[in-house]
Amino acid sequence: MAKSYCHRGGAIPLLGATIPGHFADVAQRFAEREALVSLPQGRRLTYASLSQAVDRLACGLLGLDFGKGDRIGIWATNNIEWLLLQMATARIGAILVNINPAYRVRELAYALKRSEVQGLFVIPSFRSSDYVAMLLELIPELDREAGAGLECAEFPQLRRVVLYDPARPGDTARPHAGFTVWQEVLAAAYGILPESLDEIGASLDIDDPINIQYTSGTTGFPKAVVLTHHNILNNAYFAAQAMHFTEADRLCVPVPFYHCFGMVLANLLCLSVGACEVIPSDHFDPLAALQAVEQERCTAIHGVPTMFIAELEHPRFGEFDLTSLRTGIMAGAPCPPPLMRRVIGEMHCSEILIGYGETEASPLTHLTSRDDSFEHRIETVGTNLPHQEVKVVHLDSGSTVPTGEVGEICFRGHHVMKGYYGDAEATRKTIDANGWLHSGDLGTMDADGYMRITGRLKEMIIRGGENIYPREIEDFIFTHPKVAQVAVFGIPDEFYGEEVMAWIQLRAGQSASEEEMREFCRGNIAHFKIPRWIWFVEEFPTTVTGKLQKFRMREIALEKMGQGLTGHA
Repeated sequence: MAKSYCHRGGAIPLLGATIPGHFADVAQRFAEREALVSLPQGRRLTYASLSQAVDRLACGLLGLDFGKGDRIGIWATNNIEWLLLQMATARIGAILVNINPAYRVRELAYALKRSEVQGLFVIPSFRSSDYVAMLLELIPELDREAGAGLECAEFPQLRRVVLYDPARPGDTARPHAGFTVWQEVLAAAYGILPESLDEIGASLDIDDPINIQYTSGTTGFPKAVVLTHHNILNNAYFAAQAMHFTEADRLCVPVPFYHCFGMVLANLLCLSVGACEVIPSDHFDPLAALQAVEQERCTAIHGVPTMFIAELEHPRFGEFDLTSLRTGIMAGAPCPPPLMRRVIGEMHCSEILIGYGETEASPLTHLTSRDDSFEHRIETVGTNLPHQEVKVVHLDSGSTVPTGEVGEICFRGHHVMKGYYGDAEATRKTIDANGWLHSGDLGTMDADGYMRITGRLKEMIIRGGENIYPREIEDFIFTHPKVAQVAVFGIPDEFYGEEVMAWIQLRAGQSASEEEMREFCRGNIAHFKIPRWIWFVEEFPTTVTGKLQKFRMREIALEKMGQGLTGHA
């Protein structure tokens, strides 16, 4: 019997360049084409102007004594400056540390310490988040010490905090003495010879660490994933090839830059082939995304399932001309087949692809193809990308299971992270002695290498000795015409060990009962999979990237059950 193992070569070889080396060639080839459009900022950059802006910022970083191997954090929403810093740090070999803009003081402190951040770029505020106030609470020295001489007892590595306002790029106002402002960084570039950048570029290696990403943190504190030029540039480039992306394409990017989806599969993906990136808003806004597609004639749009649902369910959805759309990637969470059908039919994304992966794998490991059968495109996450290995292993023995059997998905290849920053033990637990990255995800592989995801290893529900995979139940309930979104997870039960709970969000204007949903399940899924508890909710707790936080749902459910509230959340 065939084993669940797949290795894919490729007609196109791996890129052997660093990020700045590859970008220089692309910028030269497509100098006059639009590279970046930020609608909330009202700004547009060609590849020539983007390249010049990156080099100036890179020289400014050198002028402030940042260099290869230094860790520079960014705590901000989507904007042009975010992408400039991403490319400028790569230009000088510094390591960009992505910090979730939803973090509060405690979480920020953890990130700064875990990554030993030496420089931090931050916007003043966003919605209820006053970043300046939080920084002053965490680093009181910012209120009394000059920015150039910042010394912080709590964070001895941190030597500069740079404030910038995307809405006022020329603003030189300093809220407190300890902050450096964006214009001062650019001014520091005047003492740096342009030749210095070329000398640094020649010293960079494709395996140098270039980025620290934090895992989503849906359970506990996130880990700091170290990625290299080779990791993320090739991941972006081969995703672009799978999408048949060229300099003629325009990608609408509603996903956050701080996440791998935005930074790698949007920013780097576009820049790797000369395409144009369109920023519809500084945070996800379904209306802004729809407006951007029509206004900029975008050919592609990315998103997690919750984002596509929000766009499709928006009251003004029918007003917009989306016929320019061709493709995009839906990833970051299980993608229900009915949702895929709606995106293909109602959003005109005839070539929309389902992607799967994780931050530790740079992040993409699997992607469907426009040439796949319709069933493969809507029911699987496709096959692994070129030059990658994947296998499915038994949960106890670790041996490769036969095709069609459920097991843990493992990866090996150029896309596997360098490790967790400052945590060798966690790295050893995740990457085994043979170089296989253990994903913690459950799935099955067929004889042709197509992967079906059945759930997270920790999400698997064990009810009376029966293994239950939430994804299977979610996919079925989602086919009910009244259901807009569903999340299934396990909660403790004295008799069975665990029972199945489903949270259901109904489509606008619809109503339903628990019994109606159970009756819908009867005869279609095994009796032990039918949810014992069904709650109808208005919204789900999610991460900034739109991933459903099932651990929070479980906590909320147990708390409300303890209060005798069993009908809704």
